[in-house]
Amino acid sequence: MKDYREDAVKLHQRLRGKLTVQSKVALKTMDDLSLAYTPGVAEPCKRIAEDDALVYQYTMKSNFIAVVSDGSAVLGLGDIGPEAALPVMEGKCVLFKELGGVDAVPLCVRAQKPEAVVQLVEQVAPTFGGINLEDISAPQCFTIEQKLKERLDIPVFHDDQHGTAVVVLAALLNGAKLVGKEFNKLRVAINGAGAAGISIAKLLQRAGVEEIVVCDRHGAIYRERTEGMNEEKTMLATLTNPHGKKGPLAEIVEGMDVLIGVSGAGLFDGEMIRKMKQEAIVLAMANPTPEIFPEEALAAGARVVGTGRSDYPNQINNVLAFPGIFRGALDVGAREINEEMKMAAAQALAGLIPAGELTAENILPLPLDLRVGPRVAAAVAVAAVKSGVARIELSYEEELQQAMNIMGLVKS
Repeated sequence: MKDYREDAVKLHQRLRGKLTVQSKVALKTMDDLSLAYTPGVAEPCKRIAEDDALVYQYTMKSNFIAVVSDGSAVLGLGDIGPEAALPVMEGKCVLFKELGGVDAVPLCVRAQKPEAVVQLVEQVAPTFGGINLEDISAPQCFTIEQKLKERLDIPVFHDDQHGTAVVVLAALLNGAKLVGKEFNKLRVAINGAGAAGISIAKLLQRAGVEEIVVCDRHGAIYRERTEGMNEEKTMLATLTNPHGKKGPLAEIVEGMDVLIGVSGAGLFDGEMIRKMKQEAIVLAMANPTPEIFPEEALAAGARVVGTGRSDYPNQINNVLAFPGIFRGALDVGAREINEEMKMAAAQALAGLIPAGELTAENILPLPLDLRVGPRVAAAVAVAAVKSGVARIELSYEEELQQAMNIMGLVKS
């Protein structure tokens, strides 16, 4: 297993970060200057002042998002603050550009209260076509996202919640098909009741899964539980665990078809896997060390295993979702990213693996598969149009072609 630590430090130091600002226009002559700046720039300004919708036609807003974080829940590192979070947010912006053709800038915010983040984003929102919230701890992330959705008319997407949920849903759509189980009849245990765990539970339920039990460090979440509860967990208790199961995860997993981990390293063991139904699916997504390594899970009887790591098959990584989701949302001028768009993204991801190519080690496309961004974008764009949140109407084929053009790809 390669150790990337020193090489990564050298890369960041040599480049002084991973992003730069590059002009789309050249300034070779005085005419160039007059068109790009004064006096020519006054004309698009005046037209936008008369009709602010023209900002999407005359500026970068139509393809520009902010990646916003307070550094309070950086994956695998925890609450490290805004400065230390900046390399991660830069990396996120690189992924947006390379895998979705989306221009993105990191905004790392020093703020102790959710309202401070909300106010800052609300004030800078006129510049952006969308907001991607990143690595913000629960329950603050729920408050921030909800308030921004209420106040802004551009997409606001907390990737740690919804991107994760989209990829998990795609994995289970194909996993269920592979093991020959009805998707809606899957019995699912989720360990981790933070932002990702709650969002996964909600999206799986919307997709038709009937039995979902979410656990945290206190065990199963159920309606009458009082210990370790908050507003989001209380809401979750009313939506999930239909049979009112109680007890620790080691008991809850008995007879389950699926075990999903969005928790911590080493929290699953072989004995848990052996208690599950045959042909079990295990998605152990703690990073960098999963809840259980694939070798152990497979040895204990799991049929399909996924992790968040790139050095094992079936990587459950948000990068499969967010570039294409924002590409599609931006191209139709979506006012939000709704449930229909997330469902469409998951179905598009799953559909990239034909039934004849499904294997226990191939239930998802690879993160660097360049088919992913455009096809997710096309599905998301169509869902936005159908659900009434798009400013521009595009068909699947139109958006697929547009996304591929923006990404510099040739249609296959």
